[in-house]
Amino acid sequence: MEAAYQQAYDQFRWDIPPRFNIAQACLAHPRDQVAVVSADAPPVTYGALDDLSARLANVFRARGISPGDRVAILLSQSWELAVSHLAAYRMGAIAVPLFSLFGPDALLYRVNDCEAKVIVTDGGHQDMVADLVAQLPSIPSLQSVLVTGAPVRPGLASFDACLLSANSASSFHDTSSEDPAVIIYTSGTTGAPKGALHAHRVLLGHLPGVSLSHNLLPQPGDRIWTPADWAWIGGLYDVLFPALYWGVPVLAHRMDKFDPEEAFNLLAREAVRNTFLPPTALKIMRRVPDPQDRYDLHLRSVASGGESLGEETLDWGRSTFGLTINEFYGQTECNMVLSNCAALGQNTPGSAGVAVFGHTVAIVTDQGDPLPSGDIGTIAVKRPDPVMFLGYWKNPTATAEKFHHDWLMTGDLGYQDESGRIFFVSRADDLISSGGYRIGPGEIEDSLLKHPDVLMAAVIGKEDPVRGEIVKAYVVLRDPARAGNTLRGELQEWVKTRLAYHEYPREVEFVDALPLTASGKVRRNVLRERTGGT
Repeated sequence: MEAAYQQAYDQFRWDIPPRFNIAQACLAHPRDQVAVVSADAPPVTYGALDDLSARLANVFRARGISPGDRVAILLSQSWELAVSHLAAYRMGAIAVPLFSLFGPDALLYRVNDCEAKVIVTDGGHQDMVADLVAQLPSIPSLQSVLVTGAPVRPGLASFDACLLSANSASSFHDTSSEDPAVIIYTSGTTGAPKGALHAHRVLLGHLPGVSLSHNLLPQPGDRIWTPADWAWIGGLYDVLFPALYWGVPVLAHRMDKFDPEEAFNLLAREAVRNTFLPPTALKIMRRVPDPQDRYDLHLRSVASGGESLGEETLDWGRSTFGLTINEFYGQTECNMVLSNCAALGQNTPGSAGVAVFGHTVAIVTDQGDPLPSGDIGTIAVKRPDPVMFLGYWKNPTATAEKFHHDWLMTGDLGYQDESGRIFFVSRADDLISSGGYRIGPGEIEDSLLKHPDVLMAAVIGKEDPVRGEIVKAYVVLRDPARAGNTLRGELQEWVKTRLAYHEYPREVEFVDALPLTASGKVRRNVLRERTGGT
């Protein structure tokens, strides 16, 4: 760890007040200051957010919502989503964000699991939600489904009409910083989704990591956007609520399907200064030819987290954005605990970063014992920590299994160098054991991405009677017509000569697309099931 960074890390102290409410903290700005902007609607001020969230809190109360009750929010990026969260927080209820691309089964599972008493959604989802109400015993009637926009299906409640008729006088519930505020469901990469319950302090816990990953956010003139849905912790607490807390205008713009040309156009046209681009989005944006010559970008920071980018994508980012992408690391249960920060000279290619101010992160054994530098083990975070979840909703067994003593075990494998930088290797479930070697898929995927014919790649272990497992690669090509044995052999030789003989993929399968979670991560478990791997 660099000396200047180490000194700042050592001097940092948390300031978590005993009483804290996310909504009250985020709305403490001049009423005429712009909070949310969009490409096709007037800007929304903090005064408007305050009035509208107060009205909606009264609408919730009229529908029997009390502190601690759950409010399901099935909306994409919009001021209505921000207002819905703020209304829940200000009255002491628990917000439950739901991904706008969820189907009926995914919604049924989550709404029934959290026992939400009201659902806020939009016109595009109202029919699906209305048809599910009979299977949602915690939802008392169709009038507990609030629909934004128009027209509204008969029997459901109009979000806009409810706001117009509601009283705008509403105080903030006196919440402790430890009181529950939000349930964010895991993406289900390994097993059924679990609801990570977070306290109001989670916002304060995010701030140091968000600031570092965006080269010391906030700065004058900053304006932030992400294509990540605001239902995920990356969109909600890496972007929306830190921006509202700091008074940084946040751009609301959600694409039904990520379009790299549209993303570049938006960044340029809206003069975005800060952006969180997930790894999948960056890899798709690489398809756009010569973007640095075609778009007038104003970016000051680009942050990315979720999976390791690899040197190829980082090099592309430097030539395209004119800056170094800051990789960070966290997960739904304990987010933004590692980060790079180019502004402080703390940026190492391939590294997830160093421990963010206020967090203690280490590489430990399965029993929770710290490992020496260079040894691969589990990335773990020490409690107490303000960004750490309270536990899994209604699942004390899974909560207990997440910890060894005071270490939260992330389930991700990595190693730490002598300077304190931590390098992500793989999910524990993704590690490949072949011929006595422990092989992480990330390095092989990065090597394949450097080949000019490869657009995307995912690597898994496939059962083998001799080696235990062999490396198998699923590859998406820029030109599918190039698929064949000649290119297959070329890719195998490419990895063999650039990494190591034991790491080359003994099987290469060309596919049209990779299976992704709703948050854009490769579902390697699906690939293992497809290929008969473990």
